[in-house]
Amino acid sequence: MKALFGRKFYNLKELREATEEAKEDGVIGSDYTVIREVELSDSEFKKFTSNFLEDQPWIKKSDGGTNEKGELRCIRVINKATGEKILSSTEGYEFSRYTAIED
Repeated sequence: MKALFGRKFYNLKELREATEEAKEDGVIGSDYTVIREVELSDSEFKKFTSNFLEDQPWIKKSDGGTNEKGELRCIRVINKATGEKILSSTEGYEFSRYTAIED
């Protein structure tokens, strides 16, 4: 699986705009693997996606990095109400340092 990860996006609007621009430019995404899924209510998901740089209680510093195949290790964050999915790779932090929209 591949996704277009971006570093330190503030919110979902910025991530969407950058993702569309990258697709238009023909950028190929990075390989990733999901290490864990987190389901959030619609209001929790909106709060999370309004500020990706805010520490989250369900993110651990060990969530991130790469595996032996070179794939990004990430958390799949799912909006239970809409099914929308965001990928989060923390790289040693307790916030979404790298984010992507999962198709």
